[in-house]
Amino acid sequence: MPTDSLTDLLATLHSHLEATGECAVAPKESRWLGEAEAIAADLRYAEDLDAATVRERAEKVRRLLGEVDDTGNEDANEHLAAANRCLDRLDDALEEAA
Repeated sequence: MPTDSLTDLLATLHSHLEATGECAVAPKESRWLGEAEAIAADLRYAEDLDAATVRERAEKVRRLLGEVDDTGNEDANEHLAAANRCLDRLDDALEEAA
């Protein structure tokens, strides 16, 4: 049984990405982060998504975050790293739930 519920992981992921929007980051990185945050918000607030859909959308978030090397802002970088760790935990939780 995963230690983190999917609901909690999705909320945490969204919260970290939402927090990057409050930081001053370069426009290119802001675009990637904004897209990722929108998908994470959909994951967090959409009801009755099946595991395959959650996995697919989480992978989109991971690909978008992969486009960001450095935000130019220490706080945003910390939230970015935390979001990536959350995605790893989400993968584990989805595997355990399967």
